[in-house]
Amino acid sequence: MLLFIVRRLLSGIAMILAIAVLGYMLLYVGGGNIARNLLGPDATAATVAQKAHELGLDRPLIVQFGDWAGHALRGDFGSSWFTGQPVTTAIMTRLSVTLSLVLGATLVTAVVSTVLGVLAATRRGWVDRLCQFLSVLGSAVPGFLVALGLVLAFAIGTHWFEPTGYVQFSSSPAGWLSSITLPVIALSLGGIAAVTQQIRGAMIDALRQDYVRTLRSRGLPARSVILRHVLRNAAGPALSVLAVHFAGLLGGAVVIEQMFALPGVGEVAVTATQEGDIPLVMGLVLATAILVIMLNLVVDLVQGWLNPKMRLS
Repeated sequence: MLLFIVRRLLSGIAMILAIAVLGYMLLYVGGGNIARNLLGPDATAATVAQKAHELGLDRPLIVQFGDWAGHALRGDFGSSWFTGQPVTTAIMTRLSVTLSLVLGATLVTAVVSTVLGVLAATRRGWVDRLCQFLSVLGSAVPGFLVALGLVLAFAIGTHWFEPTGYVQFSSSPAGWLSSITLPVIALSLGGIAAVTQQIRGAMIDALRQDYVRTLRSRGLPARSVILRHVLRNAAGPALSVLAVHFAGLLGGAVVIEQMFALPGVGEVAVTATQEGDIPLVMGLVLATAILVIMLNLVVDLVQGWLNPKMRLS
């Protein structure tokens, strides 16, 4: 197991390094005249050249990246070129909002998909067709339309929730839960279909295996066979799909945050990318990459626990 973890950690570090190099190169190529963006269109050429020199933009690209990477390894991601705020502070003050949405949506997706997948696999017929219809319907409707419908129905129509705004958990746990409920539902529906279909297919395959017939012949209750044995074998592929869904949610949260006026990293990411704020964008890129790689490591560990053969592969 230790070697299994070490291999995953080394591959994660290599992936972070590759993302950092590629991301910096792309930002440098597509950033335009960053000094001009900072000073505005009325700045003179001499002023723009002086600003570029202050930021080090007149140095070779490899030198700029080496300087940034050296500071990043020490935990210093610099400051935003436009606001002057430290990158770490700018990210951490907003990351909790985005993580609340993404983790909540992942949890809802996992629970609902498991219930629908188990029902569809074990109760073939109209229950199976209904579960599949609901899951496909959820994936067919765009997230922003779902968000708009939720706001009209449960915020404006019934006043059960506030249409916009975010409440910190430390201020009011109940208010925090109320402020993220509608955004989490809007984010969840898209991934429920994929995970449900994965669980359904994996469980149907597992139910056809000889060990299931053996367990049933020994008189084990059907619920025990399904939940303790069949679902465990079907969970591995579903976890992989759920991990991919988590990565997609980090991008999908941008639209939902703007619709519900939530102070997450989405707005910052869009603005920083448009302005060519390389320190802030690179901080966001690395934070996202680390989150996704950590989740994949956890998923690999869980799959290794569920299926010992993976630890030997």
